[in-house]
Amino acid sequence: MSKLVLTLCAAALSVACAPAPTPEPPAETEPVPSESQDEAGVRRIPIETPKGTFEVWTRRVGDNPRIKVLLLHGGPGASHEYLRTFDDHFPREEIEYYYYDQLGSFHSDQPDDPDLWVVERFVDEVEQVRQALGLDASNFYLWGQSWGGILAIEYALAHQENLKALVISNMMASIPAYNEYADNVLKASMDPEVLAELEALEAAEDYDNPRYMELLMEHHYVDHVLRRPADQWPDYVNAAFEHINPDVYVLMQGPSELGAGGRLASWDRTADLGRITVPTLVIGATHDTMDPAHMEWMAGAVAHGRYLLCPDGSHMAHIDDEEVYFEGLIRFIRDVDDGSF
Repeated sequence: MSKLVLTLCAAALSVACAPAPTPEPPAETEPVPSESQDEAGVRRIPIETPKGTFEVWTRRVGDNPRIKVLLLHGGPGASHEYLRTFDDHFPREEIEYYYYDQLGSFHSDQPDDPDLWVVERFVDEVEQVRQALGLDASNFYLWGQSWGGILAIEYALAHQENLKALVISNMMASIPAYNEYADNVLKASMDPEVLAELEALEAAEDYDNPRYMELLMEHHYVDHVLRRPADQWPDYVNAAFEHINPDVYVLMQGPSELGAGGRLASWDRTADLGRITVPTLVIGATHDTMDPAHMEWMAGAVAHGRYLLCPDGSHMAHIDDEEVYFEGLIRFIRDVDDGSF
């Protein structure tokens, strides 16, 4: 589950420095790409739902008739913005890829209807996006990270005839198993006094208390979400979390940042992974919020799987173990493309 998505900016601010009320381009060598509606490759796709028609935002980068990668961001309710590192790797490999903000996320429509925030409707949305973009089994690689990994698994179980390959990044196949890992490993590694204070705040449902965020950032997030000091987190990561939609996130993930609840609390596809027959890469990281051993098991549970471990990475291994992550991801894509997988 993508951690910190509700309060990351507030937490970072308590130990770092506040961003301007209106986001400014970060002071980096390469600026965060513009997300204007007029940008090349941007397309808004109408999505039919039981509650009406809404639009989602996509942006195509590159042109490759054989390799087209659709990126499913985490959350739920986050945005594509924290995936910017793909721009440093896929273009030079001539891989075509699509940024995409799911319904309810920052660049897409954000209807105020809780009935829309269910897994099955998100799966149908991805299928409508696929059809609109013209992706098919000859070229369609589906990549999902965190919540996006849940969505990718669900899509594969429903529509794998449309896939060429699947990538499940930093996501376990079971929320109950994740909660068990959080209880027995992540919490157990915390300072007992810190954990006691956090659990007291959660018991009081005092999630908005600045102390809750401060403790999580200092004792958890910089170790397991993005392994950098908070004041060194990239602006594009902070922007993605600033733009989170809490109405989607809390309903599906729950308010706690020490486990998952909400509508996803009982989600478990461990018994169904064997039904996934397309080439599948599962990516885990040694310091992830997710259990790397479970993710390695997943690669063996699908019919044709490979496991990539990022030894220095966390939940955002595509940033904090970037070279290992993209070398392994690109090798998988090339192996599928040339038939050697």
